[in-house]
Order: sequence, then structure tokens, then C-alpha cells
Amino acid sequence: MPDLAKAAPALFVILWSTGFIGARYAMPWAEPFTFLWVRFALSFAFLLLLIPVVGARPLPARTAFHSGVAGILMHGIYLGGVFWAVHRGLPAGVAGLIVGLQPLLTALMAGAFAGEEVDSRHWLGLVVGLIGVAIVLSPKLGDFASGITPATVGVGLAGVIAMSAGTVWQKRFVGNADLITGTLCQYLGGFLFAFPISLFFESRQFVLNGELVFAMLWLVLVLSLGAIFLLMFLIRKGAVARVASLFYLVPAVTAVMAWALFGETLTLIQIGGMAVTTLGVALASIQPARTRLAAR
Repeated sequence: MPDLAKAAPALFVILWSTGFIGARYAMPWAEPFTFLWVRFALSFAFLLLLIPVVGARPLPARTAFHSGVAGILMHGIYLGGVFWAVHRGLPAGVAGLIVGLQPLLTALMAGAFAGEEVDSRHWLGLVVGLIGVAIVLSPKLGDFASGITPATVGVGLAGVIAMSAGTVWQKRFVGNADLITGTLCQYLGGFLFAFPISLFFESRQFVLNGELVFAMLWLVLVLSLGAIFLLMFLIRKGAVARVASLFYLVPAVTAVMAWALFGETLTLIQIGGMAVTTLGVALASIQPARTRLAAR
């Protein structure tokens, strides 16, 4: 699948960036963990329907367990933490900057726990990318509202740490498992994390309207299925630390989408930050010539 391998990084960034747009539509009308467990349940149901169609392979019990753990980390804790923090008033710019730490954390974990070699050029690219993210978000960082609390910042950071850990866990313990059944187990893990929190700590009420329905369908079909399959494909095909560097492009792409859809400001400073971010991703992602030759 050489064509998919070439197009997958750019397509993943675009699809993943729409998640923040979908969250903006959804969060006024549902509590975060209530919204998420319904999203995970619908994603699980869609995948069940796909299994007989595509002939997905069952997973050994041990692999299914590890997929579920990755799902708790990557879906339950990461999405739950970010959605909860934004729902409690954390400004989107600050949330985006916290999420921008994810590639650095993933590179650190991949080196420590997955045995990946992270060279100096990769670290330079990650640092440059983080600087670019900070520049893109800088016009929004003046909105220091009451939502910036130790709780919202801490929960948001915990979510990002969980996403990094889940990415490394997926690479190390799940490997080349069937994408359909592996993702099915991930959403089961996310559901088992989000549902009890919703049951005991939220009212579980929805304000059912067009915005909420659109956000749910988009996040289930495009994010929970399309983008996650691409992420699993990328993790399987490339080093975890290089895949994680793609997340640096998400705040910039989201800023463009927010400008087009909601009329949010997009300044020259932000455009310059996007260029810096792109440079950082290139530094972190491009393999040296000797590595490409060895891989052939």
C-alpha cells in the first residue's frame, strides 16, 4: 500500500484536527464522559458490523488485553482528560499548548520503554516543533480566565501523558494485530473507563440538537474510525517517536479550520508559527539516507 503510506500522514493530521472542531460543537450540549462513552459504544457497534464484512481476525486473549489497555490510555484517559478540562473552562489555547507536549513525551517514552533510538536531529525537530506550536497558540494565551486551575491543567496534562503512554504501549505489546479487532478492543477499554465516571459523577443528560448529532456522527465515523485506523497504520509502519511528531501539526491545522468555520483570528504570527512547526516535523520525521537504504 505505497500510496496509502505516502498519503496517510497528511490525511491523519487533517482528520485528527477536526476532533477539536467536533468537541467545540458538542461540549455545550453534553457532559464530557457521558458524550465519550456514547461515542465509544457507537464506534464499537460499527466495528462489530464490519468484522464479518472484512473478515477481521480474532485476537489472542493477551493481545486483546493489551489493546484494551491502550484504549483506556489513548481514548478514555486522554480524551476524557482534555474534554473534562475544556468543559471546566480551560481555554482552548492553553489546552492546545498542553497537547503540544505529547510528541516530546512520546519520544522520551519510546526511547525508555520501546527501545527506539531518538537521535539529536530528532530531538531538535521536536523542540523546534514545540516552539512553533507555542507561536501558533500565542495570540490566544492572553485569555487567562478562571478556568486555568491546578485541576484543569493537571487533568489535561495527565491526558497527554496517557496518550503518549498508549501510543508506546500499542507499538510494544500489540504489534501487527488485526486493525479492526484491535481497535474494537481499544474502544471497549475506553468505554469501560468512561462509563463508570459518567455513572457516578455526571448527570448523563444530553441536549439533543443538530450540533450535537453532527458532532457525534463526525467524531464516531471520521475520528474514532477513520483517524484511529490511520494512527494504528502509522504506528505499525513507522517509529513511534516519528509518528508522534505529526501531532505538532494539529494546532496549526485546527487554527486554520477555526478561522474558516468560526471566524477566529489567524494572524501573521500564527502563520509564521505554522511554518516553524512544519520545519520541526520535517526534522523529526525524515529518515537519514542510510536508514532508508537499510530499510529497503
